[in-house]
Amino acid sequence: MVYLTGAGPGDMELLTIKALRVVREADVIIYDRLANPDILAEAKDGCEFVYVGKKDSHHSMPQEQINETIYQNALKYKNVVRLKGGDPLVFGRGGEEGIYLRERDIDFEFIPGITSAIAVPEYAGIPVTHRGITVSFRVVTGHESKNKEQSQITWENFKSDDTIIFLMGLHRLKHISKKLMEIGKPKDYPVAVISKGTTKDEKTIVGTLDTIWELAKELPTPALIVVGKVVELREQLSWFEQK
Repeated sequence: MVYLTGAGPGDMELLTIKALRVVREADVIIYDRLANPDILAEAKDGCEFVYVGKKDSHHSMPQEQINETIYQNALKYKNVVRLKGGDPLVFGRGGEEGIYLRERDIDFEFIPGITSAIAVPEYAGIPVTHRGITVSFRVVTGHESKNKEQSQITWENFKSDDTIIFLMGLHRLKHISKKLMEIGKPKDYPVAVISKGTTKDEKTIVGTLDTIWELAKELPTPALIVVGKVVELREQLSWFEQK
């Protein structure tokens, strides 16, 4: 059995009870860069560890090889945990891994993880929805496939006051800001960039579409971008960084 498991956004205590159980039962854990390494300490004696992390454009292993690595370990071990930061199906390639296993008659389960798209803004004191401000939010990849000739992001759909969360988009922050201003968002529209959210190294920079890419350019990854009027609530709701 392969458990395609969400590790949550960073804070060890946000790991689900089910994820913790399968980690403790695992014969091998195949983990990525965004999974809190402290989780591995919960594994039983003799558990094997395989690192398949990706950092920006530098992959220790291409996705096709990761798929094959999971499959080969499933042939060898009874309990295989593929540990992925956040949730395995929110820009996590978990669907591709599941299809690869299904085509080879390997049983798998998805174990949902708390997605950074909601948890990271929450730790920064930014609700993704708030009565009287916005009733919906969008989660958008900030890192599109280089194999696509045209962007799959339909920027024209972002004219409403929905909160927009961009994952993995720090290196494209200037481009994102310009595209949103091009469709009519005002230059002073609120934006926050949150680096290493839910961890002790969390840092949040607040600005506007016109200023944020300059203010946040030195922040380390992983980082998440929140665009919307809810960012203004941070002044009243910030809690984690005060601890």
